[in-house]
Amino acid sequence: MNLTLFLRRLHLYLGLSLGPWFLIYGISSVVFNHPQYFNALHQDGVPQWTVRFERPYSVELPAGKDLRPVGAQIVKDAGLEGAFGTYQERSDRINVYYHTFWKSVRFTYFPAEKRLLAEDHRFRWDQFLTGMHARGGFEQEMVLSDLWGVVVDIVCLGMLLWIITGIYMWWKLESLRAWGWVALGGGMLSFAMFVWRL
Repeated sequence: MNLTLFLRRLHLYLGLSLGPWFLIYGISSVVFNHPQYFNALHQDGVPQWTVRFERPYSVELPAGKDLRPVGAQIVKDAGLEGAFGTYQERSDRINVYYHTFWKSVRFTYFPAEKRLLAEDHRFRWDQFLTGMHARGGFEQEMVLSDLWGVVVDIVCLGMLLWIITGIYMWWKLESLRAWGWVALGGGMLSFAMFVWRL
């Protein structure tokens, strides 16, 4: 097998094996770009958040600024397990967002009142898609989350290899080089224009 044949096969099988990932990134990008249309679909009077529970609660706050242990305790005490983020946007409350692709729970802890409010978010397909698009990283204490991050790295590498192998195959076809330069130059020029002006 020579280099050309190897790169053609690599290009082909990358497209097939990473197709579902390319597909989800492509579809979810449409949702990111046109949120107003998807928001309009959910203007039916059904609330976005519903109360799961509200009860007295107390958790020890750390001396430092790292609130992740607080979030971990709240999620655990609520009987959940999975990815979450902990934030303090206001001094009187701590917000914990628990999320899977299929459901989201928002916890609001009020330290002074020793009160915990938990709310379930209504399922929405557009948020399901954007959640898949945006998920990544290795900050969660879950093997599956880490594996997702590894696959995202592989997809990124696959995209780069797809570009490289595509350019190589185009260059080997001498009859198409002129149109290839037009396509390549047009893409680079339009991208540079947006970067410069935006």
